[in-house]
Amino acid sequence: MAAFRTYRDTDYEPVCRFLIELNRTDRSHINWNWARFEWMYGHPYTDRSLLGSIGLWFEKDRIVGAALFDMYFGEAFCGVLPGYESLYPDVLNYAYGHMQDESGLAVAIEDGSAAEIDAAVKCGFSPIAQYETIMQIAPDRSFPVVLPSGYSIAAIDPKDCAERMQWLFWQGFDHGEDYEAFLREPQAPPLPRPHFNRELSMCAYSPDGVPVAYACLWKHPDTDYAYVEPVCTIPSARRKGLAKALLCAAMNHAGTLGAKTVYVISDQVFYASIGFSNAYHYTFYRKP
Repeated sequence: MAAFRTYRDTDYEPVCRFLIELNRTDRSHINWNWARFEWMYGHPYTDRSLLGSIGLWFEKDRIVGAALFDMYFGEAFCGVLPGYESLYPDVLNYAYGHMQDESGLAVAIEDGSAAEIDAAVKCGFSPIAQYETIMQIAPDRSFPVVLPSGYSIAAIDPKDCAERMQWLFWQGFDHGEDYEAFLREPQAPPLPRPHFNRELSMCAYSPDGVPVAYACLWKHPDTDYAYVEPVCTIPSARRKGLAKALLCAAMNHAGTLGAKTVYVISDQVFYASIGFSNAYHYTFYRKP
């Protein structure tokens, strides 16, 4: 019988290994992979006081089930390894009891995962009009990297120029273009991410050297896929092909690292224009 306990700081790598194993052959949980966990874990807006609420189920030293959240409570990921399906209701019930917000708890389940859907319904969850799509592309060719005249790209670690990159993200994710308003907000640089690969982290610069767009891929040596997170461009530099160029450059390098597939959580036309296609569709199930 699997033993339960909550998350400790030393569980970071075991959680990554669990998510890698969970997605090794069956990709129906690829919406929650090691890279999404690493991105969440190091995000400056993640409420780190909540990390101790992560629930883990162990068989000896191996994690076989987990209830995780994404930055805040209210949504959770619940997963178990093959052979431990009987744990899934326990994982759901734990997540509901410890990760809900004022509106309850929602979990995203792949539409073809009949057993998980059945278990969620039996635990009191109902489908809601909220969805998530995973798109994919095979980096089995060289993608053209086309930049407007005067613009350049380079691999970068955002921690090395934290304020400039936070300002880029602020604008790129549509928080406004008022620099003074940006400065009034508390800025926390991202924490170190153990598996971050600088060569997959691409920034575009304007002719006067200002960072204006960013795209990052995540690739673990023990996986044959890469994951896109994030992609953004400041409003004044949009519609120039910068994000596409960055993503193509990152995918070209990911292919040399052994990535056979690149995944992104999105259904945007932008990704379809590059060649991404829909791979998995998830419906959210909520328990109030």
